[in-house]
Amino acid sequence: MHSNDGRLESGTVVRFQRLLPGPIERAWRFLTESEHLAGWLGPGSTIEPRAGGAVSIAEGHIRGVVTQWQPPRLLAYTWNVFGPRATESPYPESYVTFELREEEGGVLLTLTHLPIIEGFEAQTLMGWHTLLDLLDALVHSREPEPREALLERHRVRYGVESIKQ
Repeated sequence: MHSNDGRLESGTVVRFQRLLPGPIERAWRFLTESEHLAGWLGPGSTIEPRAGGAVSIAEGHIRGVVTQWQPPRLLAYTWNVFGPRATESPYPESYVTFELREEEGGVLLTLTHLPIIEGFEAQTLMGWHTLLDLLDALVHSREPEPREALLERHRVRYGVESIKQ
């Protein structure tokens, strides 16, 4: 049965916070500049530095558009997953926001991703935890652990079934 009345719905939100070393402008560069993006988001990752700019992560596996560009405090963009050479995504669009705030001891990064597709909650947690561990190491000028080792640790942490054949 349908109705002309509106209804309230809610979606799942993933949120992470990390304390990064300052200054805030340095942390911002790691979130926005291609030379730094490759180390944690993957090769071929670019963000056009403006509202309306194109976002391409991991050689186009993730694509989006910058919706908020407020250096050095706020970056938001749409997030959509694409298959190799695909022009359309089979998944609904979601939104990722990075907020930076100076506080004692460094810069607080808050990442928010919403809505999360039902059934992909654990994979999303696993993925962002892995990416943020890579970012954290790079921002602290440490050699990051191999991506595969981090993914495996977080796969277990969040209860994601193994995808190995």
